[in-house]
Amino acid sequence: MSQSYNRGLVEDFGRWKEFSAGMWAWIFHKFTGWMLIGYLFTHIAVLSSAIGAARGDTMMFAGEQVNVYTGTIQGLESLFIVRVLEVGLLAVAVFHILNGIRLLMVDLGVGLEAQDKSFYASLILTGAITVASVPTFLTGVGF
Repeated sequence: MSQSYNRGLVEDFGRWKEFSAGMWAWIFHKFTGWMLIGYLFTHIAVLSSAIGAARGDTMMFAGEQVNVYTGTIQGLESLFIVRVLEVGLLAVAVFHILNGIRLLMVDLGVGLEAQDKSFYASLILTGAITVASVPTFLTGVGF
């Protein structure tokens, strides 16, 4: 007869303190994957404004007549919150990529003993890339 294992109650929210680096890597990887899927749908919605541009529809933006797609993109890029969200998108994408490479290496048998160290390295590298990109994303935005 097999033994059962007590996994605890679903309502036991204090268990997150017991999570190892591997569990946090799994949680972050799933979260960033869902965030990227959400971004994909948002991106498709914004690109749908190109349909009007294909018909030749125009709009007024900053006192000049521009096509709908160009006006939509310029309008969004002029918003500070959109620039901050783009930095967040970069952080999500970079972590998802680096953690995916880490998982690929683990699946191939490389670095099995140092999974936690490679997870922390991917977090640090994600932070460094994101912080280094902030000036690039925020140049030219109106506050």
